[in-house]
Amino acid sequence: MSLQCIAFQGWPGANSHMAAKRVFPELEPLPCRSFEDTMAAVREGRAGAGLIPIENSVAGRVADVHHLLPGSALHINGEYFHRVTHCLLGVRGSDIGGLRKVHSQLPALDQCRNLIAELGLDKSVHADTAGAAAQVAGEGDPTQAAIASDLAAEIYGLDVLRRGIEDADYNTTRFLIMEREPRWPSVDSPRPTLTTFVFEVRSVPAALYKALGGFATNGVNMTKLESYMVGGRFSQAQFYADVEGHPEQRPLKLALEECRFFTKRLEILGVYPAHPFRQDPSQISGDD
Repeated sequence: MSLQCIAFQGWPGANSHMAAKRVFPELEPLPCRSFEDTMAAVREGRAGAGLIPIENSVAGRVADVHHLLPGSALHINGEYFHRVTHCLLGVRGSDIGGLRKVHSQLPALDQCRNLIAELGLDKSVHADTAGAAAQVAGEGDPTQAAIASDLAAEIYGLDVLRRGIEDADYNTTRFLIMEREPRWPSVDSPRPTLTTFVFEVRSVPAALYKALGGFATNGVNMTKLESYMVGGRFSQAQFYADVEGHPEQRPLKLALEECRFFTKRLEILGVYPAHPFRQDPSQISGDD
């Protein structure tokens, strides 16, 4: 089934499942227990690609993903922005006024605080939104609800008691498209290109300043820079970065050369087309 599948983390009906259907409608969705399992499915040929969430406009970066990317042996070949619409789901025939507890993933619960406070609901944390919906459906208790997608409601036979319950109407998750082989766009592609890389600075004064100086002097726009610890060390950090441009274009080529001079290690994780959402937010629901 390998190339006919798109792997994602979560239960059927998760937001990652919805995003996978939009990006690769021709592929069979392959749910996986964890991000590690998702990447392994692609690496081992059980799926042609994997869809990995990297950050959310409300909750911030997705934990663990930055640590997994460098050692995954996979390449970032695209990105996708998915508008998250949370729904309050209950068992068939239940009434919103009779609810006592709501189940979901912690970020989803945090993103729907206003409604939870309005209804005075107790919260139960789950690893996955769709998994929470499956449990509520299985128990059949009309006092229990789940925060999940309308796809989860369809899959598990639940009623949508209220739609669009998230506090922020800009709730958006950015996904990375991971594949075994790199597919760099042409250096002269008319579509804007992004380059993602990780690097580790030397433990000397002004190391980060010197490593990043070349991007400023060569006019390269850095759209994302995050640090995280590796190997349990607090004295040195590894950095994850997204920049605009192609490594074969002179400005970025020079900037990367200068960065390498001041770092212990620099690894390019992917070179890929920027999603149209970056230029036009109305493209968020469109497919690539």
